[in-house]
Amino acid sequence: MKTTLFFLIAFSANSALAQNHKALKDYKPTEDYDNVHVLKISEDHHQSSFIIWVKDSVPEHYHADHTENIIVISGKAKMTIDGKEIMINKDDYLNLPEGTKHAVTEVMGHNPLKVLSIQTPLFDGKDRTFTKE
Repeated sequence: MKTTLFFLIAFSANSALAQNHKALKDYKPTEDYDNVHVLKISEDHHQSSFIIWVKDSVPEHYHADHTENIIVISGKAKMTIDGKEIMINKDDYLNLPEGTKHAVTEVMGHNPLKVLSIQTPLFDGKDRTFTKE
């Protein structure tokens, strides 16, 4: 009985620490958008997390001082990473260390690409350099 009570208390305490629990599939765009919509879902001085929807493409760019980790929530797209073309699909994971040139060249199908993007450290939007004007 004491063991069960201990685990119930420990589980309850741990659950209270999960301050923002929501299924990734439940995030929806907060407004109409033409091509790209970005929704910040969390941040602290170590990281910034975003849900990003892409209908068409994202121009090639890189982050000089940030690593970006991407998890594809839904959709399918062609992407280039340092000049190499790949296909990304639901449940794919990408690690893009600082300086890695990357682009979404074409979203495939009728639905937008939806990804979780985690930038480390805190991303204020300034560390994005487009490779073509």
